Amino acid sequence: MDGKSELPKRGLVVVITGASSGIGEATAYAFAREGAHLVLAARNGRALEDVAGRCRPLGGRAIAVVTDVGDAGDVKRLAEQALQFAGRIDVWVSNVGTGAVGTFHETPIEAHEQVIRSNLIGHMNDAHAVLPIFIRQQRGVFINMISLGGFAPAPYAAAYSASKFGLRGLAEALRGELADHPDIHVCDIYPAFVDTPGISHGANYTGRKLSAPPPLLDARTVAATIVRLARRPRPTTMVGSATAVVRLGHFLSPELSAWLMARFLKSYFHRAAPAARTSGNLFRPAPDPGGIDGGLRSPRQRAAAAGLVVVGSVLLATLALKAARSRR
Repeated sequence: MDGKSELPKRGLVVVITGASSGIGEATAYAFAREGAHLVLAARNGRALEDVAGRCRPLGGRAIAVVTDVGDAGDVKRLAEQALQFAGRIDVWVSNVGTGAVGTFHETPIEAHEQVIRSNLIGHMNDAHAVLPIFIRQQRGVFINMISLGGFAPAPYAAAYSASKFGLRGLAEALRGELADHPDIHVCDIYPAFVDTPGISHGANYTGRKLSAPPPLLDARTVAATIVRLARRPRPTTMVGSATAVVRLGHFLSPELSAWLMARFLKSYFHRAAPAARTSGNLFRPAPDPGGIDGGLRSPRQRAAAAGLVVVGSVLLATLALKAARSRR
């Protein structure tokens, strides 16, 4: 950025959607420590107010705006309230994400639709609300939370996969349209599996208890990456070595990477403890505030993480290369 349009060193005006728990909550605290003016959005007003209250002693100004990102009118009002609060918007963190786990045909179509509405349409609503403001300002950073699911399919979470692949396409298209606005940035973040309440809060139609494979990232690590991106924007940022492994495997052999993931999940569901089928927080906010952590990282998982990444990288690359050679 040139000197005229450089973002202020302190007092950034930051909108964060999905700010009531997980990565969004961690990001709110990270920006608060930088003295940011925060506009926090989610459906759970009680949890949002709690997060806003925790931001203020850290050095940030903060307001909570109850928002359903699947409702375009709600998101427009969010942008208007941000302008009323601080007079501009410097950074918009489009962070809402949810999922519905289960075989595609046994998961209610309404659940698939809601995942798309939250994960894809919601981010489109965010961009549609803030980009005209950025263009008037001639600057701004739109940070688009995707996941490693943007690079490879997630069997038993088909709508989640569709939404994340769609987000990647949306962001690439927007960067093309905004090429004549060098100080407006669309930044994608692709974290690996993150230890947040998202898994326990999401819809589960498998009848089995859900977890996530190690290595699991701390949401605060992702939040720190978001703060850095606000200062030094770049189009694509991967967080966690597992993302690079998944991206490589899918590049070398899309069919094999999907097959391996499906086999892994089938094995897991077979061994996992029974659990109630639930729509989770798809259609209404989770009853509990959630917090940042999901409680899935154990000391043993953290110790094994580095080894698993190395072994997984070698195995996946080897299998994918064999598959590519057999096709030839």
